[in-house]
Amino acid sequence: MTRVSRGFGDTMHKDAVPAVSADVVFATSRFPNYKLGANSQILDTKHDPKVLSMKEVVARETAMLLEQQKRLSVRDLASKFEKGLAAAAKLSEEARLREAASLEKHVLLKKLRDALESLRGRVAGRNKDDVDEAIAMVEALAVQLTQREGVLIQEKAEVKKLANFLKQASEDARKLVDEERAFARAEIESARAAVQRVEEALQEHERMSRASGKLDLEELMKEVQVARRIKMLHQPSKVMDMENELQALRIQLAEKSKRSLLLQKELARSKRADQNISQSYELDGFEALGSYLQINPCSDNSPELSKCLIQWYRVSSEGGKKELISGATKSVYAPEPFDVGRVLQVEIIADGQQVMLTTTGAIDPAAGLGSYVEALVRKHDVEFNVVVTQMNGVDHKSESIHVVHVGKMRMKLRRGKTTVAKEYYSTLMQLCGVRGGGNAATQALYWQVNKGLSFVLAFESERERNAAVMLARRFAFDCNIILAGPDDRSPLGT
Repeated sequence: MTRVSRGFGDTMHKDAVPAVSADVVFATSRFPNYKLGANSQILDTKHDPKVLSMKEVVARETAMLLEQQKRLSVRDLASKFEKGLAAAAKLSEEARLREAASLEKHVLLKKLRDALESLRGRVAGRNKDDVDEAIAMVEALAVQLTQREGVLIQEKAEVKKLANFLKQASEDARKLVDEERAFARAEIESARAAVQRVEEALQEHERMSRASGKLDLEELMKEVQVARRIKMLHQPSKVMDMENELQALRIQLAEKSKRSLLLQKELARSKRADQNISQSYELDGFEALGSYLQINPCSDNSPELSKCLIQWYRVSSEGGKKELISGATKSVYAPEPFDVGRVLQVEIIADGQQVMLTTTGAIDPAAGLGSYVEALVRKHDVEFNVVVTQMNGVDHKSESIHVVHVGKMRMKLRRGKTTVAKEYYSTLMQLCGVRGGGNAATQALYWQVNKGLSFVLAFESERERNAAVMLARRFAFDCNIILAGPDDRSPLGT
């Protein structure tokens, strides 16, 4: 019997055993572990009972999910089904890999058997017996592999069934989650709408309570005013006494101012007499807002004022700038709010000679006029009773009472319910005191509504006339409009 030496592999021809095809892909780098039992039977190695297979793990997870389905939340249930589906997919992939590995093992066993068959024809004796034994082992291994393939096919079917079940359960859970989410969103929207309705009801209640509280406050204020008026009528209070005292002090101050002015004029006359300076005219009148200044001749030889050229000026007390007062060409001039704090001059030209008269000081404001105007500013619309004396330069014969409205955005003149004129504040509007007109000039003002419409309005008192002028200029200035007379566009007197 021929004995195979250790160098048997080296002495064999290379073409004795055909090479494994390059198309075969091995799942692992080592040959599967098998044990030989009695009669050369192949036995599988026993697995550790503590280590569970992937199929058992998925089955246990599925059982736990089915048990906990009733007490898990929708979100947790969906998460669990997603994990089960992933595990089933992993198990399916593992089964696919096992199937590929099984196919590779079949190819390998076939090639190994072909190689042993080829080798058996080349050897003899004991080596041939060994080759036959190896061929038997390969055939037994092929049978075992076929059996394992059957088991794998059955497991694959079960895994596929389990994967379909988990997929359907996952879809059901996702639908349930979507339904619960939609229901929750509907509940949230309903709650939000209810909260909004409650807020609107609260706001409406607050507005109603505020309005009712305001009405109650106004009624209470009216009652308090009525009570104060009744108390003042029946029992004069200290406030009335103080107002009376203040009024008396104002009268005394005005008388002393007049007396001081007279004394200053007498002093100026005596100085001129001492210096042998003769003067044809002099200014007479109280130099304050609410009065008027008048030119009087000093002697009978003075030219008549009707034959003289007269022009009034206002001079700033700071820089001495002289401003011509347009339209002031009469012998009488009533100072207006623009003139407060300024010195007035009048130029008289008679027989080619020029005479310049100047007030002894700046024009004083009217007592209490500022506080009166500040009280009127708080109102949205202020009404004054007037009489229209001229319209577009023509005397107005009707002496009916009109009402002039001085508002924050516009002025309006009406007679009863009929609107005579109405205009918003603009650069075309002019408003100033009447420049001339005798004693009535202190109570009259000139109002040019626009280029084609103008009025001369007579008020009930000097105080109301000056208050109307100051109030209108104040409101116009808030609208970025400087309201003045002709050629008097300066904000100093507003």
